[in-house]
Parts: sequence; C-alpha cells; structure tokens
Amino acid sequence: MARYFKFKSPEEVTAEAAALGHEMRLSADFAPLFLPLAIGTLRAGNRLLVQPMEGCDGTLDGNPDELTLRRYKRFGAGGAKVIWGEATAVCDAGRANSRQLLAAEHTAAGLEQMLRVCRQAHREACGDDGDLVVGLQLTHSGRYSYRKPLLATHDPILDPLTRDRDAGRFVTAGDPLLSDDDLKRIEDQYVAAAKLAARIGYDFVDLKQCHRYLLSELLAARNRPGEYGGSLENRTRLVRNVIGRIRSEVPHIVIATRLNSYDGIPYRGEGEGENFIGRPCPHELPLATAFGTNPHDHLAEDLTEPLAYVRMLRDWGVRLINVSMGNPYSNPHVVRPAEFPPVDGYHAPEHPLLGVARHFRIARQIQAAIPDVPVVGSGYSWLQEFAPHAAAANIAAGHAALAGFGRATLAHPDFAQSLATSGRLNRKQICRTFSYCTALMRAKNHPLGQYPTGCPPFDKEVYGPVWKELEEGRG
Repeated sequence: MARYFKFKSPEEVTAEAAALGHEMRLSADFAPLFLPLAIGTLRAGNRLLVQPMEGCDGTLDGNPDELTLRRYKRFGAGGAKVIWGEATAVCDAGRANSRQLLAAEHTAAGLEQMLRVCRQAHREACGDDGDLVVGLQLTHSGRYSYRKPLLATHDPILDPLTRDRDAGRFVTAGDPLLSDDDLKRIEDQYVAAAKLAARIGYDFVDLKQCHRYLLSELLAARNRPGEYGGSLENRTRLVRNVIGRIRSEVPHIVIATRLNSYDGIPYRGEGEGENFIGRPCPHELPLATAFGTNPHDHLAEDLTEPLAYVRMLRDWGVRLINVSMGNPYSNPHVVRPAEFPPVDGYHAPEHPLLGVARHFRIARQIQAAIPDVPVVGSGYSWLQEFAPHAAAANIAAGHAALAGFGRATLAHPDFAQSLATSGRLNRKQICRTFSYCTALMRAKNHPLGQYPTGCPPFDKEVYGPVWKELEEGRG
C-alpha cells in the first residue's frame, strides 16, 4: 500500500497539492498563530485550539476520572488559548459509550474539577489564564447511543450499518424514530446541560452538530415527517429553540457549535490486507439524507444549505463555529485524513492530502460567509510537522480565525508552547496518524465496556500498557 507522507519541506507539500489540483498555502511566519482574538465577549490569547478529543476514560456514572483530569491538565499547560472540552452527553440515554462524560447534577463537581485543573495548569505554565477560553461540548449521540440507537431519521445507506446491540441486529426501516415529543424533551436536556456548564464556569458551550450524532442527523432529515423534518427551517428547529432558550436563561455564556458542513456517504472496505480499501456503499441517486453533499455526486460538496445555515446561526447568536465533516464510523477518511487506518478500518480511497484540502476549502467558504464570526478550521494532523505552516497561512489569509488541532494534541499536548518557544514542533512528539487512538476508541472488550484512548507511541508510560492489554485481549 502506498505511503503518502514523504515531505521534507513546506514547498513539497505545496507542490504535491498542486499536482493533485489544489492550491495549498504554507507559511514559515507563525506570528498569525499568536495574535489575540475576540470570541463574542471572550478574548483568546492566540489562535491555537485543542479540539474536543474524547478520552473515553470517565467513570461509568459519567464523571471525569484520573486519566480525564490528566489530559486536561496537559492541555491546560500546553499553551493553546482555546480548549474545546470533549463530548459530554446531555442525558444518560444519549451517551456514545459507557465511559463518556455526562452533564448532570451528580457530575457537576467532577466537571468543575476538570475545568479547575485545566486552568490551574495553564496559570502555572503560562503565568495567567485571563486569555484562556475553555468550553464544553454538549452532545446527544442519537443513532450512536451505546445502549440503543435513537434515530432522528432513517438513512437507507447508514441504517444497515448501524448496530442495535440490545436487539442483536442492525437497524431496519421499520425501527421507530424519536418522536417530536422526544425531541422536545431533549431540548430541555440541552438547556439544562448548558445551565450546568455556565454555573460551573465554562466560558462557552458547544451544541454538537457533527459526525451524524443527533443534531447532525437532524440537519439531513429531509425525509422525516413532522415539525423537525423536511424543510431547512424544520430541520434546524431543535437547535434554534435551544439557542433561544440559552440566550434567554443564561445570557452570559457564549454559544458555539461544531458543525458538519459535508456528510458524504458511508464507505466499507473491500479487498484483502493492504488492498482492503474503502469503497462507497451502494446507493441510489439523488441522495436524500446527506447534508452539504451534492445529491447527484457524493464526492462533491454542495454548500448551499450549510452557508445559509451558518448565517442563521450567526443571527441567532452563535459566536464561534468549528467546521467538521463526515462520519468517524462510516467514512473516517473524510473526518480525519490519516496515513494508517485503525485496525478495524479500511485504507483510504483517496490521497490524504485531498481530505486535508477538503477541510481547508470548506472552512474557507464558511468563514467567507460569516466574516464577523470566528471559524475554526480542522484537518491539520496529517500534515505533521507542516501543520503549523498551513495553519499560519490559513489564518493570515483570513480563511479561518483559529486552527483546531485534534489527534495531534494527544501526542503533543504542549504543541503551542513548543511553537512559541522554539518555532517548531517537537519531532519526538508529532502525531504520525498511526490511528492507535482510534483503534482504542473502537475496542469494547474491556471490563468497563470501553478502553481509554490516548497515544501509545508517544505517551508510552500511560497508554503503552493499555495497548498491550488490548492486544492480549485480542489474542
């Protein structure tokens, strides 16, 4: 199987992108990364952002555990000025795994400790946390809820890939959807979770609308009957109501959202060994349930609705938008371009640089549509040591206001400090997109139903034994 990352200089990255038909600018001037930024009423001291990297290491009742606190201590000390706290479910039924964090009264003290540890570490490492912005991502996992799929709509391509573990089968077209009344109760749960986060002291809450979890699936629910499906107005009703109530009931907290701007369609691996390559699942045209996707060509984005929607979000009061895409369960090469797939995944059907270019291209168009709202760009990790060069160029050109680093932060949590002090990343900590972290997330044969995830190659003391335990369990 071809290995793609062979670059020795930023110029080689630019040349390879051009050979693939895309312009990709890189810059050795990192000054734009360290400019301050206003985010609503908040002020971030630089443009470097830690993406919501779920550790799958909470307690069974939804509290942060020791590894969770360790991760946020490392993030806090790392020098990035925006830390996007990980997926925290608004109700127990909507948790994606048995160790996902939960926003509830019995977890409030733990979530507050997570925030306190993060801020204290930042003060100790950076001298002051007055320009540190920390948020919490609020989620309902919808069809990916681990106890039972909770469907917003039926997707003829995705349903046969969605396992109902309790029933011992995959979802069928006859399975019930969440009712409109169910969605109204979930609205209440989002508002209650936002109030809790505000009371604890988080600077912003993220209404998670990505990766085909509940709010993301509603965006694609053109085939859903009732007041939450069909038109764009209906498909955005739940989020619109939640935003309005948060602004009314906790007006001091900033509202953000991580948003899928392109869904694509599911893929499945075909072939053997190194030739086990992702192929699009059989599908009929036009596509009915793929947000931001050309209904006649799943490889092409159609941003008509995403651009209209981000303008609505701005008008409703959202002050920070984080652009994402794809589905980690069914087309992971879209979400996170990688050199190596996880053990249960397929080899990418495209050059990873094309995936990076897609991230950059869509973020640029979203930012151009809402120049008064900061947009977070994603998709940097595969670029490895040249990720900061691309981030600096994108921010300098106004293509995004912040650069979001995801998997790379598990390997190199102090990436921002390294850039600030030495002008480069530490080569011994750069994420090489081996996908060990994803493989740990996918493994469920653990006494608690979920392995904690981290970076076994570069955080060996903690996650080396976890990886060994996983491999021994497989044997």
